[in-house]
Amino acid sequence: MGIKVECYDAEGAAVYEIIARQVLQDLQLVRSVEDLRVWVDPREPVFIIAVKTQRASEPVYLEDMAEPETDKATGAVHLRIKDETYLPELLEKLWETQGRGRVRQPSRFEVVVEDPVSDISGMIIHDPSMNLRKKVYDAIFRIIPEGFRVIRDLSEDGIIAMVCTDETIRDEWIMKAREIIKDMRS
Repeated sequence: MGIKVECYDAEGAAVYEIIARQVLQDLQLVRSVEDLRVWVDPREPVFIIAVKTQRASEPVYLEDMAEPETDKATGAVHLRIKDETYLPELLEKLWETQGRGRVRQPSRFEVVVEDPVSDISGMIIHDPSMNLRKKVYDAIFRIIPEGFRVIRDLSEDGIIAMVCTDETIRDEWIMKAREIIKDMRS
């Protein structure tokens, strides 16, 4: 993992590098972040941060953890649980999409969805890439200087990037952020 902080003040750059490393360690993101760049100029005031993440593992689908079977008489979907690892997430997704009252769990290895309101086949139960994005956004908001609440998110394809200030965001800052993103891609 590489961290690069650009700032006219070398001491300030060193402090931001320490802060970034500590935040990534605290959130257990060290192995997931491939590259982190910060461009800061307190005289402006602007803070640009871009984070390139490693590719996350594949999502877990309903069929990966359960065997669905539809009761032709009642229309209820019976799920035989093969892997309990993501059962709490499965229940959460079912409550969210089907309504809590339609979901029963008669046993540890069985979940029943009574009169489903939508098709649950192919449902993503656990998405590591979304979890990683949430953690990276959390890290970024811990690294951004306090008071820099005017934010433009310029994230794209595996790179989460933001321009932050306490003023109006200038076009040249957006251009600088796009340069950083382009450089991170090569």
